[in-house]
Amino acid sequence: MAKDLASLAKERGVKYFLISYTDLFGSQRAKLVPTAAISDMQKDGAGFAGFATWLDLTPAHPDLFAMPDPSSFIQLPWKKDVAWVAADCVMEDKFVGQAPRVVLKKLMAEAAKENLYVKTGVECEFFLTKPCGTAISDDSDTATKSCYDQQALMRRYDVISEICDYMQELGWGPYQNDHEDANGQWEMNWNFDDALITADRHAFFKFMTKSIAEKHGFRATFMPKPFLGLTGSGCHAHISVWDSTGKTNMFYDTTDEMGLSKQGYNFLGGIMRHASSLSAITNPTVNSYKRINAPRTLSGATWAPNTVTWTGNNRTHMVRVPGKGRFELRLPDGAANPYPPQAGIIAAGINGIHNKADPGKRLDIDMYPLGHTVTDAPLLPLNLLDALRNFEADGELRQALGEDFSSAYLKMKRQEWNSYCSHLSQWERDNTLDI
Repeated sequence: MAKDLASLAKERGVKYFLISYTDLFGSQRAKLVPTAAISDMQKDGAGFAGFATWLDLTPAHPDLFAMPDPSSFIQLPWKKDVAWVAADCVMEDKFVGQAPRVVLKKLMAEAAKENLYVKTGVECEFFLTKPCGTAISDDSDTATKSCYDQQALMRRYDVISEICDYMQELGWGPYQNDHEDANGQWEMNWNFDDALITADRHAFFKFMTKSIAEKHGFRATFMPKPFLGLTGSGCHAHISVWDSTGKTNMFYDTTDEMGLSKQGYNFLGGIMRHASSLSAITNPTVNSYKRINAPRTLSGATWAPNTVTWTGNNRTHMVRVPGKGRFELRLPDGAANPYPPQAGIIAAGINGIHNKADPGKRLDIDMYPLGHTVTDAPLLPLNLLDALRNFEADGELRQALGEDFSSAYLKMKRQEWNSYCSHLSQWERDNTLDI
């Protein structure tokens, strides 16, 4: 693809560009730039006041410039005169170390120095609700076992098929869409790729899904647990590591029972070793911990982990190995910022390789009824504060992600936690008003 955005605009009939960056809380920030000005923006960046977004900056900081990455160019399939371009944040001619996409690119570069090319895929789950967000969009979607419900799927055919059509048009290789375990919940899958490509597509997918839902009079939410009695929305990550050519799977070993190489086990060992602190990034909101520590849902299972364990092709653990040469991390949820979890996975995995980390014993049990019998595996954090404390104490992970990012993230997320704690809830009124 040509690297000149102005030429791309001329070829594709693009009138405007959304120059977009993602802040620490996963919010996408953009400026709408006319094509006539895109050459200057590609050279100098689009200017923002960083303090006005969720970054650890003040009004006294100089301008933040979002430098568009032409390789991320996506023409909006539903509004073809607009193109979306992911951007990297720069301030005073230096990359902003706390900016999530910058962090991921740094980790990928460090992996490349060791001949490691990380490929990932994500399984995006979301709810379609009424515009108020407090009720699912389909009043007829009431089955106890609603997963793969054919009738419910077809009642939302117009929304799901439109999104899938666009992914096909964009060349993402979407391969399946389904009604998920919860009433009103959906999952859409596309092909795995380079971790940065996956993260950029994940960011665009959230934007696209929300836009198309609004077009049809609904609301799409990636909130992990919007309805207490229903299964929460995950964002499972599938991970494999290849050589620099991208053709040889470094995780694959035909002689191993699970099909994993020694390096693959060490990478997995790093994930296991850092999981309790990584959860601060993969499960970044107060609401996240209502998913991974949920009681049994209406369908009979939460489909979410609460213990740091791994297994073969068994969905009741934090990590499963569903096929040779790769594994699935089931920890991340729908609220995950597209970029830091990918960076955290790479950081933890490389650390595991360096330290020859052992992932521990494989557990081939159903963790839902038998999890209480596992006494030597760490429990995942009970809440966001515990996760942040774990992350703060994990010097190796913090250093790998960079102190600029780690300190800013901890500061902003603690502020969010404190804001939550200062909120007076209905539960408190219901249970303590008469004490």
